[in-house]
Amino acid sequence: MASLLLFLLLSSLFSTSLSDPLSLQSLSAYDVLKTYNFPIGLLPKGALGYDLDPTTGKFSAYFDGTCSFSIQSYQIRYQSTISGTISTNHLSNLHGISVKVLLFWININEVIRTENDLEFSVGIASADFPIGNFYVCPQCGCGLNCDGVGGVKLRSIV
Repeated sequence: MASLLLFLLLSSLFSTSLSDPLSLQSLSAYDVLKTYNFPIGLLPKGALGYDLDPTTGKFSAYFDGTCSFSIQSYQIRYQSTISGTISTNHLSNLHGISVKVLLFWININEVIRTENDLEFSVGIASADFPIGNFYVCPQCGCGLNCDGVGGVKLRSIV
């Protein structure tokens, strides 16, 4: 009897998954991205929390205010709350993430992972980037070029 009870206890511990709301409480928003086969660099540093309905994939992630930064030639902006639907290799119905194209801010509405590439869609247009570009989380204000403390880029005076 005791061995059966121990077996049931151990099997319940090892069968915990995303469908179990208690297991979600211990994960960060970045951990959830990894669970769905996405790199953590899709979110900037500083996510305060998230909500996820594992049955529908609907999610929201929260930041302390709007976050913007430049990466390569792109300006990116995250609202204080971003939302959408997540499944393995697919983020859809995204709200709260935009990219500046010429003079206009355009919403990114979908991200699809195909092997080692991420495809970002803004509706009628899309662009592919190597997944390696997203292994590190950018910081608000300075993106990936943050050399100082607190996300402030330090400039050397010559």
